[in-house]
Parts: sequence; C-alpha cells; structure tokens
Amino acid sequence: MNNSPFRFAHSGLGQWMEAAEACLRGLQPVPVAANLGFVYVTDLYANRLPEIVDYLRVHSGVPHWVGSVGVGVCATAQEYLDESAIAVMLGEFPEEGFRVFGNVTELAQLDGQAGGFEVGGRAAHYALVHGDARNAEVPDIIEALAARMQSGFVTGGITSSRFQSQQVADDVVHGGLSGVMFGAQVPVMTRLTQGVTPIAAPHQVTASQENILISLDGRPALDVLNEDIGEILARDLSRAAGYIFAALTVSGSDTRDYLVRNLIGADTNERLVAISEVVPAQGEVVFCRRDASAAREDMLRMLGDIKQALTAPPRGAVYYSCLGRGEGLFGADSVELKLISEVLGEFPLVGFFANGEISHDRLYGYTGVLTLFL
Repeated sequence: MNNSPFRFAHSGLGQWMEAAEACLRGLQPVPVAANLGFVYVTDLYANRLPEIVDYLRVHSGVPHWVGSVGVGVCATAQEYLDESAIAVMLGEFPEEGFRVFGNVTELAQLDGQAGGFEVGGRAAHYALVHGDARNAEVPDIIEALAARMQSGFVTGGITSSRFQSQQVADDVVHGGLSGVMFGAQVPVMTRLTQGVTPIAAPHQVTASQENILISLDGRPALDVLNEDIGEILARDLSRAAGYIFAALTVSGSDTRDYLVRNLIGADTNERLVAISEVVPAQGEVVFCRRDASAAREDMLRMLGDIKQALTAPPRGAVYYSCLGRGEGLFGADSVELKLISEVLGEFPLVGFFANGEISHDRLYGYTGVLTLFL
C-alpha cells in the first residue's frame, strides 16, 4: 500500500464471506472520500456476486461499484487463476467526475441512456466498461460508445466465465455492456500490449467473403498461409491451432496495432482460409504466432513508454489481460503482473483475465490493456 487515496485488497480464501471480510480488512482505513469501488471475482464466486457487492457496499460505505467476473483475477503483482478469489480497489474521484451507467444490450439503447453521455453536466471524456460475450452487438456498442466520448476512448474487458456471465454497474447485470464514464477532470493514461508476433509482412486482402479469406496479394489465401508458417505446420494445420493466428491490421495506427483472430478452418480444394472475424474489404492480414518472448518484450516496451510519460506515481490502475496470456504465456508465479510492478513500482491495481480486451473503440484478443488513474 502507498500513500495514494486509492486502496486495494485481494483474497483467495475459500468461502466468499471469508474472502470478502479479508478484503475489507485490507482496505482499512477506508478513505472518507472513497466513492467508487472496483470489484473482480473469479467465476467460482459468480453465483455469489450479488452478495459480495452488497457486503462490500454496506461495510465499506462506498456507494458506487463496477466490475466483472473472470476465470482469473489480478491485483498488484498477484494473479489468481482458476481458483476462488476477489480483488477490490476503492478510488476517490470528484463527485461530479464520474457516472456509473447500466446495462446496454443493443445499439438503440445508447440514445435512450439515462443522463445521456454527460458527467457533471459536461460531455463524458472516457469510459471504463465490461461486456457480455454472449451478445453479438457488444463490439458495435463499444464502437458507438467510444464515438460519444470526447477522447474517443473506452477501455475494459469481456467477462470470462464457465458459469454466470455477470458484470457490476452498481447492481449486478448481464447481457450487454456496462461501466462508468469519467469527465475530463479525471486524468487517465492507457496503453495496449500485444501477445503475438507477426511471422511475415502483412498481406493485402484481394478477395474475401464475410470471414473467408479467398486471396491475399492476388494468390490463394491458403497458399500464402502455408508459405508463411512453413512446411511442417502446413502439412497438418490442426497443429497450428492455438499457436498461429490471423491479425487484421488497424488502419492509421503507428504502433503495430492489429486485431488478433483465430484461424477456424481451411478448404484445401478451394485454397480458402476462415477466421473468426468478418474481413474488411481491401484490408490487410498478417499471420502471427503466439510467442512468450515477444509478448514479454512488447509488454516491457509498453511499460517503458508509460514510465517515460509519467510525471508522478499513478493513484491506481486497472489491468485487463487475455485468458491466453497470464501463466500460460508468461509463466507461473504472477510473472505478468510482477512486470508491471518491477517497471512502474507498486500502486493499487486490480483487474481480470478477459475473454476479449477493449481499447479505444475496438475489441481485441491476446492483449493486455493497462489504464492508470493519474
């Protein structure tokens, strides 16, 4: 714990009440001005999320809460994966500096959102959000919400759960997108790090249909893929599952930004490749591999950029990492979270391992998204 007006705590004790009590003890003394709580629970506690939120609200006195469920949760230098755990952070914000917004399940609801997109009578600057993967409209809602923010930015994560898929927006909700909007008087800094590395140069999409790559650079898409990944993997594409991915480059980005998507099929007769995303016309595709050393290098690059930009220690932070990262990519003993503390120092941080990460106006995969409150 530092002298920040933020407080954080986490616990992996067995029963939810024990874990919640342990978190509450760790939050003491609760700052008098604390008015927004962040809570992330592993999916083994998903059925107890309403009780957990009520308990924390009543016993901390903090009125507003946002959060989500994950197969894993994280806190400063600590990961809890596939076990019962709670991570909690309390923050102090100007009373007119934020507004929790409820569940948006379809685009049409954005225009009918109570309070519109104002915070304290002024246009909202940025939003932190959580979404339900079962709603196919969530990516479009993310894009539309970002367009309504002064900064053009939202960050957050998609719930990952083998049980109830729930989010917290004062109440426990599900089925859409929810979170909290902040005014410009709440300064934030956010960065994204990739978890895969390109195998070769990007290829121009010269023919496609929905999520089917027909030709790249004027050649059959499967021929291009096989050439990039090499003869051994090309002989048996099933061996590439979970290791080789297709990434759509983000137009206008100067930071190697791309949307990583799974390869879901190939037609060896027609030489087609199917991916888990609709392919934009005239877009670019780069084939990537899941690479632990490259992911570590890119995370250290991101953290180095943040360190150079910071003029004071962060008050608090949230971190959303892909389920495909964490221990499976960086190694055991909370290596991924410890990298943040090693480079930036220790400060209150909570988050979860997501089924998709949200940054700017897009839904990513295999990334880590770090947002700092300054």
